[in-house]
Amino acid sequence: KFTVVIPARYASSRLPAKPLADIAGKSMIQRVYEQALKSDAADVIVATDDARIETAVKDFGGRVCMTSDKHESGTDRLQEVAAKLGLSDEDIVVNVQGDEPLIPPAVIDQVARNLASSKEASVATLSERIQSAEVFHDPNSVKVVSNTLGLALYFSRAPIPWPRDEYATRRDYLPDNLPCQRHIGIYAYRVHLLNRFVKWEKAPLEEIECLEQLRILWKGENIHLAQAIEDVPEGVDTEADLDAVRMILSKRSS
Repeated sequence: KFTVVIPARYASSRLPAKPLADIAGKSMIQRVYEQALKSDAADVIVATDDARIETAVKDFGGRVCMTSDKHESGTDRLQEVAAKLGLSDEDIVVNVQGDEPLIPPAVIDQVARNLASSKEASVATLSERIQSAEVFHDPNSVKVVSNTLGLALYFSRAPIPWPRDEYATRRDYLPDNLPCQRHIGIYAYRVHLLNRFVKWEKAPLEEIECLEQLRILWKGENIHLAQAIEDVPEGVDTEADLDAVRMILSKRSS
């Protein structure tokens, strides 16, 4: 049993009104919501602070929870929804980004299942193998390394792990068998972690890297990590991304 919460903000510096962008006759937020409904979630809820998104979700028959407009992150918004729903400390909430209209339902189930079976972790997330040097060196692509227990050691915008010997002379390729993983931004949380997270100050490493998951590691909490069982397309951040999703769905329908 788990609950999916989809944080959705109207404002976006690169793509304003992103959740309401039309994708083959449906808004982006509706596409994300419908993918989440295909998972095994007991409940799916959109969390927003914008009346326009609230109206759009209600119009297509979705569940929506209005939240504060003071939140600094989607995790804060998630915690407010969990509190309003009266979820218990051990309940699991999965954060599905509101800009991933192609997210496979199987990975939503996977991250919730992984957390449920990992008693030592308070959070679970996913990754995928990096296939190109371009992605490995891209600071917008977050890398992650883990230990033999499947627990994350560190997340970084830098290329990690760094292949010292292979990169001694050239760095324009990806060494064979380098265990480099790109983080996929889907999370499952135990509610007690959310309740504590919102009370913690930002961690120094979090502020340096601009990665809020580092606050969790900084506080000594464990994050379970596994490779996604299906490919997860990147989210929509730009008009070009939006056009690409429209093209994919157009091809599927034809």
